Amino acid sequence: MAITANQYFQQRFGCKLYKLALDGGMSCPNRDGSKDSRGCIFCSGAGSGDFAEARAASVSEQIEAAKGRVQAKLRNGKYIAYFQSFTNTYAPVPHLRALFTEAISHPEVAALSIATRPDCLPEPVLELLAELDRVKPVIVELGLQSIHPATAAFIRRGYPLSDFDRAVSCLHALRLHTVIHVILGLPGETERMMLQTVDYVGRSGAKGIKLQLLHVLEGTDLAPLWRAGQVQTMELEAYARLLGRCLAVLPPDMVIHRLTGDGPKRELLAPLWTGDKKRVLNYVNHYLTEIGQLPG
Repeated sequence: MAITANQYFQQRFGCKLYKLALDGGMSCPNRDGSKDSRGCIFCSGAGSGDFAEARAASVSEQIEAAKGRVQAKLRNGKYIAYFQSFTNTYAPVPHLRALFTEAISHPEVAALSIATRPDCLPEPVLELLAELDRVKPVIVELGLQSIHPATAAFIRRGYPLSDFDRAVSCLHALRLHTVIHVILGLPGETERMMLQTVDYVGRSGAKGIKLQLLHVLEGTDLAPLWRAGQVQTMELEAYARLLGRCLAVLPPDMVIHRLTGDGPKRELLAPLWTGDKKRVLNYVNHYLTEIGQLPG
């Protein structure tokens, strides 16, 4: 049976790790005109970094500010410096080296986590990640969302599946812990299609997965489609059942870094039940325990 991220971090680091969401000031090829200027159809103005610190602050300042938000929860733990907003390898290598080195130089940071796109990992960046991993462990998070070409085109992902395959292969060769983001409930996808994506990730060589429910946020290009009734979101009960089926197709050594997610409440349009995080987690955990699929 798959294990949770908490269990994985306890085994690897001997303590609980807390993520500090940081903003490295990056852009994205889907926003700067390289591939598109509109971003992915579901992506907010913060580039999925809605809970990250202010990009105007230095990395060290952001770390201290983020620590203040989670210190009440800290019990003999350390931190992961998580570069979350936009595409965090989409910059010249000297700039990336300076940002990431400042983060891992913090004595309470145990690991570095970098969210990026599979088409933004050229050889010099891969070499930098391997170099940094020799100082402190590096986790690379890749946004895949779906393996299906029609879905990728609809959400404006902007790269082919072959780019994903190459990126995972390269990261696996460097022994970097790679986490894949998958969105469940994307428009036009059947349960079978979603399970095919999850199964593909399980066989890809990646070590972790984030399963994310589709959210509709104000200001995204998904919002008017939802208002027009062209996009529907899932109910909690159906989502929990789908999670159980997803976990059943994953290999037993896969690390589950997320089973759901919550968008910023001020921008959340649907599904509104995701705003009650405690209720959602309790329901999902209870359901997965009942069917014997709770990770760990």
